[in-house]
Amino acid sequence: MSNATPKSSRDHPHRGALVDELHARPFPAISAPGFAWFVALRPEFRSDRDRAGEKAQLDRLISTACQTPPPPDATHWTGQLGPLMLKWESHTEFVTFLVWGAEESDVQELAEDILSHAENLRIASARFRIQVAEGDEPILERLRKDHLQDSLAASRVLDDHAVIAGDFHPDPAGDMRFSVYARPLIGPGRIGRIVQRLCEIETYRAMAMLGLVRAREMVPSLTDAETRLSAEVLRMNDSAGDAETALRTLLEVSGGLERLAARSNFRMSATAAYERIVTSRIDALREERFEGRQTFGEFMIRRFDPAMRTVEATERRLARLTDRARRAAELLRTRVEVDLSRQNRVLLESMDRRADEALRLQHTVEGLSVVAISYYATGLALYIAAPFGDAVGLGKTALAALITPIVVLLTWGALRQVRKRLH
Repeated sequence: MSNATPKSSRDHPHRGALVDELHARPFPAISAPGFAWFVALRPEFRSDRDRAGEKAQLDRLISTACQTPPPPDATHWTGQLGPLMLKWESHTEFVTFLVWGAEESDVQELAEDILSHAENLRIASARFRIQVAEGDEPILERLRKDHLQDSLAASRVLDDHAVIAGDFHPDPAGDMRFSVYARPLIGPGRIGRIVQRLCEIETYRAMAMLGLVRAREMVPSLTDAETRLSAEVLRMNDSAGDAETALRTLLEVSGGLERLAARSNFRMSATAAYERIVTSRIDALREERFEGRQTFGEFMIRRFDPAMRTVEATERRLARLTDRARRAAELLRTRVEVDLSRQNRVLLESMDRRADEALRLQHTVEGLSVVAISYYATGLALYIAAPFGDAVGLGKTALAALITPIVVLLTWGALRQVRKRLH
């Protein structure tokens, strides 16, 4: 029966790819007894990732076994390399290799080859010893021999179809050591699922812990921003303070916090997602306590959860500081606007007073102008009217007394008309 997704003209163009994605990364089938090695590689900085180089490393391994490499856009591949099996996966932030086989020396040789040619850095790696164990006594003996006891976690999984153990300490080669003790009736598929989930627990635990590194890097900047913000908020009620200078300081603090949030947003979000994956993978194992030992879930609660709570607390602290800085800047901006409005009102009142003074001065000048113009106009009128005054028997003084009121009224009326036209 074909595994290809049937096509129809009524199907969405991406439906086939989306259905195939559900079956794209099958669990490995690992037999017991055997050995497995796992590594997750990533660049120091996300922007430096070279997916083509990662794919080239896989192609090099496949070419040694004379197999056809997957297409350039492949994100996973599983196949046989001589006596070994290899599973390769490309994820959002890292690439993984899982090698398994019957002989530890063969697994070790390929592991060394992968690491020696890797361009990226190791973020997680694990070594698995898979054995068949019918009773518990042989398991207890191997636990005492193979693992450090101070941090050892061991549990029955999948309804006691297997026992898993790990001490979460790297060996001299830098690999975490895990043991899988399979009951006689368990098949390779279920063993493969156990190993795959342990690989994912270790990988996503390590990736989540990158958030703790980022959180610790943020603490000095957050402390400095909190100190400056508190000082400026306390000075906000000081009427003698320079509000504009304080506003610039608050905007600078707020901008710094926004930049910090932008730089850390991806890592904090990724950490939360990775933590959920770790929890879900542990839950999928359906752990039961083995001979009084702590389970993997209990180990994570004691050692892993506090780190995740620290990351969450740092993220909340950043959000609160950003909100405080924004509110303080808005309050101070309002204060600056009120101060500016008051200054503008005082300025307008001053301008009104000056305008009134100018108007009064103008009226005074107009009055003086009427007097001056009337004086000269009266003199001219006397020259014109003098002959007529002599004819009617009026002297110069009497004639001036008669003409002056008329000239003043005419002058005042003329100036009034001019002022109306101007306004």
